[in-house]
Amino acid sequence: MRPAGIMGTPDWRQRARRFVSERLAPIAADIDRTDQVPSDLMAILGREGFTGLGIPAEWGGSDGNSESTAAVLEELAGASAAVATDLSVHLSVCAAPILRWGTDAQRTRFLRPLAAGRFLGAFGLTEPGVGSDAARLATRYERAPNGFRLRGSKMFITNGASAAVVLAFATRDPALGSRGISAFLVPQGTPGYSVAQRLDKMGIHGSETTELVFEDAHLPEDALLGAEGEGLSIALGALAGGRIGIAACALGVARAAFEEMCRSARLRSHEEDRACVARAYVELESARALVEAAARAKDAGRPFEIAASAAKLAASGAAVSIASVGLDIAGPAGTRAGHLAERLLRDARVFPIVEGTTEIQERLLGRSLIEQGGPSAERTP
Repeated sequence: MRPAGIMGTPDWRQRARRFVSERLAPIAADIDRTDQVPSDLMAILGREGFTGLGIPAEWGGSDGNSESTAAVLEELAGASAAVATDLSVHLSVCAAPILRWGTDAQRTRFLRPLAAGRFLGAFGLTEPGVGSDAARLATRYERAPNGFRLRGSKMFITNGASAAVVLAFATRDPALGSRGISAFLVPQGTPGYSVAQRLDKMGIHGSETTELVFEDAHLPEDALLGAEGEGLSIALGALAGGRIGIAACALGVARAAFEEMCRSARLRSHEEDRACVARAYVELESARALVEAAARAKDAGRPFEIAASAAKLAASGAAVSIASVGLDIAGPAGTRAGHLAERLLRDARVFPIVEGTTEIQERLLGRSLIEQGGPSAERTP
């Protein structure tokens, strides 16, 4: 049984399904086993138009919107959570902020090659001692002749080693709190900027997770994205949209885990498995409805932050829950390295953590709902 896909134009979803069937599914197990994505895969995704989703054609993109992007990410994640996560970060928290806050010169230099898949993008906010509280950044910047200097480090950065540009955040003075944070476009090869290490992870093998270091990295004036002091607003705006992308990735993993659960249940023919499958289906489709609502709200130009947090909570929770029960139903065979049920559970576990932990999402969502008296404000046309 294959549940219906989430929204998105049929052309984009069908294109993604063909790509998965012909190109991604055959290599997904190798990506996990070797912890490497083929070096030419981003360019191939670019030729398919996937790296330009949500970017207007005038900037080299393939148009599309949040619905189309979510549809593609769901399909990709059903085969490889690593590839889908890399693409989600590339689109949502690197390309999208450049489109929204960048100058025409920055869009020409960075956005066009990002949209074509010639560049890979990254997002540098998290630090070794700073996770979800972005206002406490330790990475510092100061004015320098003809530009800025950055000092500090970033941790757990997706695409960090391969990215041609990272959107990095730094504070002029920690005492200023959120008012001191600015955003910078840091190209690969910038003197003083380096990749300190690539981190091993339990899941989403193939997706790079790195530590980045800035040792008096010198940046020109035009590296600043937006105005000085706007960094936190840029980061939070990017992350709100990014949660829809990550929710779609989690939904793809949840769907794959559900399908694997059904296969295992057919082999066992245990009566008790039927209730597990029924509960998993309800979890999956509930998450799907929330992802749809968030993407549609964003595309309609309505407030979508509540919907995005709810979608991320539901989809990441469904991925972990369904993959966990699916492994139970698969039995001892499912625990073997390389078994699909084992890989899906490892992959699922990352989604409650990235783009804002479950605990942070619950606090943000609860506070917003209490202040607004419910989600009705986001539903207003």
